[in-house]
Amino acid sequence: MSLKERHGLAPMSDGASISWSMAGDATRKPPVVMLHGGPGVPDYLGDVAAMVSDLAPTYRYFQRGTGQSVWRMRHTLARHVADLAELLEIWEAPRAIIVGHSYGADLACRFCLAHPEKVGALLLMCGPFVGDWRKADRAERNRRTTPAQRDRHRELDELRSRTEEQEQELLTLSWFTDHVDTEHGWEWAAQSAKQRRPINWSMNRDLGRDNRADPLDDHLDELRTRLPAAVEIIGGAGDPRPISALASLAERLEVPLTSIDNAGHEPWLEQPEAVRATVRRFVQREIAGAM
Repeated sequence: MSLKERHGLAPMSDGASISWSMAGDATRKPPVVMLHGGPGVPDYLGDVAAMVSDLAPTYRYFQRGTGQSVWRMRHTLARHVADLAELLEIWEAPRAIIVGHSYGADLACRFCLAHPEKVGALLLMCGPFVGDWRKADRAERNRRTTPAQRDRHRELDELRSRTEEQEQELLTLSWFTDHVDTEHGWEWAAQSAKQRRPINWSMNRDLGRDNRADPLDDHLDELRTRLPAAVEIIGGAGDPRPISALASLAERLEVPLTSIDNAGHEPWLEQPEAVRATVRRFVQREIAGAM
């Protein structure tokens, strides 16, 4: 069932404005809030939100500096955490079911560290990746690409400025290896390279610098004590980022991990029914517990 979306522009305490959308019945509690990845990429979780918007009001927003949420100053993880807290107040949601994908899962964890009372349940999708996972990720991406593709990616990445066509080519080369299905993966990546624009590279650098200065890895023991009763991790078994890293995180946090076979970093594209069943089960359980 397709539900009409509402849209808004929320003022933040520092003068920024955050563009948001909601589908479903806003009077129902608790809401679901979806945090897109990146950082620096506009929201792309519409298909995932549609899986549960008939169960609960489902909010999405463009993180500051992406989409219609204009911001040209420096980015900090603390400010992005504060944005979510202020949005929940504006939406009159004292507690929410938080669903984070990729970098959005990192943001969800940092939000839980700062505001555990506001997190009714936490679903972490394809993230956060902690520990020594990057070497395995690079090796798998190299396996999925040809030498010519790697050379072209390096050539485009080193350019001081890129045309629109070059930017889309770079993003396609960067993203097609996220998928198990290489044929459709190239098509999905090319489509995303056109739609998820523009990329806020300065935001990506700022938040990457913040994360390196204060890695989430250093807060996992504290995070475990602040998690809500309902937490689950979902990962694509074919994500180049190793599923073993998510398994280690799940063990460290003492939470369950659901591995989606034959799916990569955006598992709803390759295995939509499996993801839909998992996300709906999680949300339905939490709604029932809140009643």
